[in-house]
Amino acid sequence: MSTETLSIVDANSFENATGSALSELMARACVKRAAHWGSTATYSRKVFVPLTNMCRDTCTYCSFVKTPDDPAANYMTPEQVLATARQGEATGCKELLFSLGERPELRYPEAAAALKKLGHKTTNEYLRDMCALVLAETTLLPHVNAGTLTDDEIDMLKPVSASMGMMLETVSRRLTRKGMPHYACPDKTPVQRLRTLERAGERGVPFTTGLLIGIGETWAERVESLAAINAAHARHGHIQEVIIQNFQQKPGIGMANHPEPTVEDMLRTLAVARLMLAPEISLQAPPNLSSRHAEYLKAGMNDWGGISPVTVDFINPDHAWPQIDELAKATAEAGLTLQERLTIYPEFLKKSDRFLDPSLTARLTEMARDDGLARHQCLGDTL
Repeated sequence: MSTETLSIVDANSFENATGSALSELMARACVKRAAHWGSTATYSRKVFVPLTNMCRDTCTYCSFVKTPDDPAANYMTPEQVLATARQGEATGCKELLFSLGERPELRYPEAAAALKKLGHKTTNEYLRDMCALVLAETTLLPHVNAGTLTDDEIDMLKPVSASMGMMLETVSRRLTRKGMPHYACPDKTPVQRLRTLERAGERGVPFTTGLLIGIGETWAERVESLAAINAAHARHGHIQEVIIQNFQQKPGIGMANHPEPTVEDMLRTLAVARLMLAPEISLQAPPNLSSRHAEYLKAGMNDWGGISPVTVDFINPDHAWPQIDELAKATAEAGLTLQERLTIYPEFLKKSDRFLDPSLTARLTEMARDDGLARHQCLGDTL
């Protein structure tokens, strides 16, 4: 069994790996992947609910966020949340992912007024109630992607969510300087995001995080970010999955003309991530942001993340989800078998006394087969 763990020094040496050097790196990553994950690759069938598209941060690569003067800026109502949830439930989804901007009520009076009409003071309190609504009215499992969270907010959300997530993106403080993508974005300071990783671990939250690559970070900063994630997991054992997401150009954003990462850059980052991270951490890349699916798997990846038959990718709306049967073929081309999972991974379900609120354990147990993957697989249909 491969237990190889790449050091920061060695990881930095692969910055320009191409050709045979890259192929060898990818092969090593696959050996490590196979030792823990075998020949299975997974995905989660989910419905996406953008609870609010307002945010106090203004990252220059983001097209999701709307300011209050935009007619499209909104909070979804409970009726809208439930209608979307039921669409997902009717098409075999098992996970509902809440995506939302971070704390818009602290920046915009209009956001605070909208929350007041909904009977709440904060976005995260409203999020908690919408998670509870989904649990009460559907069979879906909420996953919350609310960004940075305080101790109290994590404690508030854990009883009504099976898992949580927040992209670390980068630990580069340089990217918060004027003219850089995280300038004047209080929730994107590395210390705040690292604190959330730590708080989630201390409270036993199954957690998703990852890197957004190609936004101006250096290779060394990318490696440092992976090391920080792995260190948090070493302390708490709570990182379920790490996403390597490639920046995409979009019209109207501040970085509309910024170059996108190359396929080779994605492959070397995926392979280095697999070799740096603990073997039990799932590694994924968004399947709608590239057509090179088999190559990604051959770089050591084992999971495709969430794919929806109902909703678009609200972060990258111009990039449609792949057909499941096509993804299954690409997975087979890489020598793996595609399987559907739940929002919580099998190893975390086995430790439900630490990682799950007791009120959620029974529901998850009913939804899981003996190996912890989804009992009712949706693999032959198209989205």
